[in-house]
Amino acid sequence: MEKKNIFAHMQDMEAQMESMRTNLGNWKQTVKELMEANQRLSLENEQLRKILKREAPLPLDPASADSTESAALLAAGEGTEEVVGEGYDNLARLYHEGFHICNVYFGHLRTEGDCLFCLSFLNK
Repeated sequence: MEKKNIFAHMQDMEAQMESMRTNLGNWKQTVKELMEANQRLSLENEQLRKILKREAPLPLDPASADSTESAALLAAGEGTEEVVGEGYDNLARLYHEGFHICNVYFGHLRTEGDCLFCLSFLNK
């Protein structure tokens, strides 16, 4: 009778070990996904910090007066062609800095070279 009890106990332990192995595999997959996301966000954060340092506006910058002036012209309905060209230039600059400008991945960091969606958008 005792031998049957030991065998049943061993089967229970084996089932518990299989359950723990499955849980460990799930945790490993979750940790892997989190580490990949962390790496991707770290690269994107570093890229954004570089852009921010390069384009930090000065408080008494004459360019800020130009942007205020173009905003006033836009409100008045004048100078729309200049604003459209400026927007296109900004999108092209963002693309060349390594970010997507297409509607599929807008704002995400480009990690695999050129994006056909972004390029077709720029060529419109």
